[in-house]
Amino acid sequence: FQYLKRFDRGCDLDRFCYEALSVEGSPAECLQLFLLHCGVVDPSWAELCNFTWFLNVQLRDCEASVFCNPDFVQDTLNGF
Repeated sequence: FQYLKRFDRGCDLDRFCYEALSVEGSPAECLQLFLLHCGVVDPSWAELCNFTWFLNVQLRDCEASVFCNPDFVQDTLNGF
């Protein structure tokens, strides 16, 4: 949710890291962003669950990768 919220606002996500246990927005806002970005017109709860699980895994792996660390790659992969 934190990534999607910033993505919709046009924020630079290259230096953003997930903030564990921080609460942002409301449950309704969270659901609205998931529905907007999941890619299915009328998703089931299972499809929303799979979308959020997959997105979470991908973003966690991205944060852990040295190749996605802006301090390591500097400006060679800006916006990647």
